[in-house]
Amino acid sequence: MSRKNLLNLIQVEPDAPPTGAENKLVKQVANQVREEKARQARADDIEKRLAEGQAVIELDTDSIDPSFVQDRMVGDIEGLRSSIQDQGQQVPILVRPHPDMPGRYQVAFGHRRLRALKELGRNAKAIVRELTDEELVVAQGQENNEREDLSYIEKARFASRLNERFTRDVITSAMSISKPELSVMLSVISGLPPELIDAVGPAHGVGRRSWQDLSGALEKADTSAPAIQFASTLQALPSHDRFKEVLAFLKPRRVERGAAGVLSAPDGRRLAQVKNSKTKMEITIDKKATPEFAAFLLECVPALFAEQLAKREKET
Repeated sequence: MSRKNLLNLIQVEPDAPPTGAENKLVKQVANQVREEKARQARADDIEKRLAEGQAVIELDTDSIDPSFVQDRMVGDIEGLRSSIQDQGQQVPILVRPHPDMPGRYQVAFGHRRLRALKELGRNAKAIVRELTDEELVVAQGQENNEREDLSYIEKARFASRLNERFTRDVITSAMSISKPELSVMLSVISGLPPELIDAVGPAHGVGRRSWQDLSGALEKADTSAPAIQFASTLQALPSHDRFKEVLAFLKPRRVERGAAGVLSAPDGRRLAQVKNSKTKMEITIDKKATPEFAAFLLECVPALFAEQLAKREKET
């Protein structure tokens, strides 16, 4: 949908405040009746204005629900909020009348703008269109393709969610990708626990190959629980740094028997000092450098020992 042919904004009259001296129960009923009438009046007014050829209207953000398919992770919108606060909403959002709740609307695209407007307490400039489910996700996907701030993993997860209810032809059309690209995205998502993706975050700048590496490294691990727990300790870091740390956590360098030196992550970061002899192995962790890793390792050692013991008993 083109953004260039936007018409003049239409103001929607606010609700009239309730009046009267009804008792509590009667007042509640009266309020509900008034709200329903006001909602219907707004809907009728909007339909009338749209019928007259108007394309852009103002809607109360409380009447707008998100799309039934989430396309991005919750992130920081401070820059967008500041821009709207200073310059106003420059680009309308696209909504459809809610298919199940009369008087409400559902977003096709513009979720971040809607969130910023809600936080600012402002109405939303919106284009209202009758859209089927397929038309909504196509509009949502095409809008995402025009933006540069949707990361690879967000696109892959969006594709996976669409795959739960739409054909691959609809998905490739919505996202402007080929079927082989879609297959790769679905493969990446199938190899990663949702909890790990949520803990890592959108990881802007991290591409397909790196996410495939993470999925492969996780597949070689006995369980994903340690990686998820480790990722949850990194929330102070930017998302792309959390990704690097988790990948390094899953692919540590091995220390050969008899060797002495530094145990390092693939990115070269020092994890521990190792002394290995015939009778014992000592691992010294710098708690100032990696306090979370030290605490995590200490907590996991008993469970790792029990797992290794159970594995030996099973083999014998």
